[in-house]
Amino acid sequence: MSQTPRIHAPDRDLVPRAMVRAMFALVMLCLILVSAHVWTGQPVTSAPPESPVRVEKTLFLQGDMAGAARVLDGTGSVIADLSPEEGGFVSGVWRVLQRERTLARVPLDGPVIVSAFENGRMAITDPSTGWNADLMGFGQDNAAAFARLLLH
Repeated sequence: MSQTPRIHAPDRDLVPRAMVRAMFALVMLCLILVSAHVWTGQPVTSAPPESPVRVEKTLFLQGDMAGAARVLDGTGSVIADLSPEEGGFVSGVWRVLQRERTLARVPLDGPVIVSAFENGRMAITDPSTGWNADLMGFGQDNAAAFARLLLH
């Protein structure tokens, strides 16, 4: 006859009951604080700081699922033809734009606006859907990919 394994661990291996209760209380406190913030209509304070635009450029992005990307300026001239190794982030942004535009049922080939602000931050905006992203949130290397496009 086989012996069934023990279900209970020795007391020295268990998390103390007081610690489990304290963790549960902390989770509940966070839930209550966030709920109170939402219910009282408090404004969002985690938005990027406002700053005047230093440089702004209208671009057209094209990409593929392999990571290659092509960037055209407002006149339709190619300013960057990036291989899959070079265009990964730009192509990733293109994929996000395709999804947002599909959901909004707008043309998939519209322009985007890339802006560099005086405080050093950068953003990309899709005028056709209202979608925008602070490029600094994706890291310096990824923001630099779009900064190079502003220099062309």
